[in-house]
Amino acid sequence: MKTVARRRETVMRSPQTGKPAPGPVPVPIPRGDAEDSKFDRLVYERVRLGIMSALAVNAQLTFNELKALFDVSDGNLSAHARKLEEAGYIECSKSFAGRRPKSEYRLTPVGRRALYRYLEHIEAVIKATRQP
Repeated sequence: MKTVARRRETVMRSPQTGKPAPGPVPVPIPRGDAEDSKFDRLVYERVRLGIMSALAVNAQLTFNELKALFDVSDGNLSAHARKLEEAGYIECSKSFAGRRPKSEYRLTPVGRRALYRYLEHIEAVIKATRQP
């Protein structure tokens, strides 16, 4: 037999009327269309946001430069960069420096728009949260 624990919610009541007190005031969060939400989730992750932010202020960065910036493993950085590349947010050009492979990453115009859209969303949330 399976036992299911249930959580009991306590309802705050107004001392004057005995009616349930209103809950917390909801903070309006700007919502875009479904496509914007998908982009926000892709950019939201710490390493991917870091990659896009670093590329927004640098024309290009190598794989090793990005790896050093975020202190992540090769596989971790590669997986995050691949997701951004598949979305069209960054471009990767591969070449050789002597006998060593060299991967250079650049932010695409689509990626820059997605980053700005994400930053505008976060700024709007911060502004709405700070309002008295």
